[in-house]
Amino acid sequence: MEELSAGPLVPAVVKPEASRAAAADTGASAAASGDTFPASTSELDKDFLCPICMQIIKDAFLTACGHSFCYMCIITHLRNKNDCPCCGHYLTNTNLFPNILFDRLLKKTSARQISKTASPVEHFRQALQKGCDVTIKELDTLLSLLAEKKRKMEQEEAERNMQILLDFLHCLRKQKVDELKEVQTDLQFIKEDINSVEKHRMDLYRARDRYSVKLQMLDDSGGRKSWHSSVDKSSSGLISSPLNLRRGGLSSGSHTKKNDGKSQINSQGHGVQRRDAVTGSESPHINQSGLALVRKKRVHTQFNDLQECYLQKRRHAADKPHSQQEREMSLISREGYSVGLEDFQSVLTTFTRYSRLRVIAELRHGDIFHSANIVSSIEFDRDDDLFATAGVSRRIKVFDFSAVVNEPTDAHCPVVEMSTRSKLSCLSWNKYAKNQIASSDYEGIVTVWDVTTRKSLMEYEEHEKRAWSVDFSRTDPSMLVSGSDDCKVKVWCTNQEASVLNIDMKANICCVKYNPGSGNYIAVGSADHHIHYYDLRNISRPVHVFSGHKKAVSYVKFLSNYELASASTDSTLRLWDVKENLAVRTFKGHANEKNFVGLTVSSEYIACGSETNEVFVYHKEISKPLTWHRFGSPDMDDAEDEAGSYFISAVCWKSDRPTILTANSQGTIKVLVLAA
Repeated sequence: MEELSAGPLVPAVVKPEASRAAAADTGASAAASGDTFPASTSELDKDFLCPICMQIIKDAFLTACGHSFCYMCIITHLRNKNDCPCCGHYLTNTNLFPNILFDRLLKKTSARQISKTASPVEHFRQALQKGCDVTIKELDTLLSLLAEKKRKMEQEEAERNMQILLDFLHCLRKQKVDELKEVQTDLQFIKEDINSVEKHRMDLYRARDRYSVKLQMLDDSGGRKSWHSSVDKSSSGLISSPLNLRRGGLSSGSHTKKNDGKSQINSQGHGVQRRDAVTGSESPHINQSGLALVRKKRVHTQFNDLQECYLQKRRHAADKPHSQQEREMSLISREGYSVGLEDFQSVLTTFTRYSRLRVIAELRHGDIFHSANIVSSIEFDRDDDLFATAGVSRRIKVFDFSAVVNEPTDAHCPVVEMSTRSKLSCLSWNKYAKNQIASSDYEGIVTVWDVTTRKSLMEYEEHEKRAWSVDFSRTDPSMLVSGSDDCKVKVWCTNQEASVLNIDMKANICCVKYNPGSGNYIAVGSADHHIHYYDLRNISRPVHVFSGHKKAVSYVKFLSNYELASASTDSTLRLWDVKENLAVRTFKGHANEKNFVGLTVSSEYIACGSETNEVFVYHKEISKPLTWHRFGSPDMDDAEDEAGSYFISAVCWKSDRPTILTANSQGTIKVLVLAA
């Protein structure tokens, strides 16, 4: 997609400190030139000030009309005008004369002013320089006083240094004691959790042993029944054939023993076969062992992040009010786990469950009539049966998901195709009316379509510039919201032709999203680097402004009623708590500096595209990528050239399943699934 619109630049404001700094520099330069003036001119007569620069006169020159100025000030003035700045009389350079008396008077006044503010040491130094007579006894007395003063000052300085050192050591000890207490508390948590996990594991082992014993008993019972049936058949044969018994009793007996042995062997073989069918063959067992090793390796790779997650959840659970903790403990008392450990086990399970993205289907979105194939948006419908795509080709295409996955061909035809007047930026399915889908385009038009009839139901044309985003409410199927480059957020109702609500903002709107649990709250991502969270019942100011991104916020998506994910062109994703108005976590690993690369969320996972033509998947509790997949092209041999030419442009999870739709700027659509 095209680059994000840049927000307006904030004008630089010159602070008052800058002018004061300039004045200080002027004073410093004057001091460097050798002229000494009193620090404050308030006590001097105003006649000592130059009428032009309003500073103490430097190199005084007198005009023919009797006014004194700084030499450089009056020379500069006469280059532009030939008159006196005070009285306006005609004046040239030949009418200027050095004011020697004024300079002497000024120097004396300055010296007196300095002497008033000089320290006793300065007075004594000046007296010695002027040749003041001092006896040796007086010098000895002065030296002893100075030595005593020096010793006292050194002692005070040493005491201050020791106090500073002591304060530092006390602070360090307090900090380390607090850290030690925290570590001891963490160790206690870990000890309790190890005991709980060991106990639960032993319970699982005992349950497995009981299951194995029951299975063995069933196998043995089946073997005995088979043996008894064979014996009964042999006995019936002997009884029914007395002639055979008389003629060949021994051979018949030996034949019976052979049959008994065969039946036992068959019964044992049948039992072994059944155990294999239940517990799995040898090769699956080896695969399970290998999978366990892979999951352990995954844990060690992200050990620091997992450790932080565990401690955070464990401490948070311990800090909860006692009554609330008791209620939650009662829910999991049968497991013997703490609340924090239960939460972390869920994180660890979902994090280590998958390690890669596997392609299960691929199709080309482009057609022969359009060279531009960028897929700007891809979305599942209400039941995840259909998915729709839209982009710069000015077409909305609806595909049957099961047909795309199950049919081997990569040239799938859409079940529905609708043409539009302009390039499309975003799609949103109505989660109640299966046949309704909304679109936003580059001309600022928001359209509600009927997929069944392939016609537009409503067209809203109030936006003045390109509309980047549109979203249907999850709680009210007739409401939808849109955001545009005209810095406006508009709320629409499918039963009305005009917008029902309008929010004016100061920067371009890149994305809008309804809170899934309430039709009153929306999140707005803006080019001003912020996320504005609004209550539509009071739009005078946002409920909260989430700050942290360093560039434009390109996407916002809700994981739950209180968890909000955002994407930005600063190459980061962020997770926010809209209930507590807190920043939760920052995700880094993908590259995104200028394009819309897509963002999609499920209850546990966050996925986004990258400008390296890769799809990245994050677990919401871990800041580093869980896995990623690079789009490849059989027509290009150089992967690096391809990575620089194409980027992922749209992604979408299939509800809470490990299946994700992805599309790139080349028009390639892939169905990926998380795999172990």
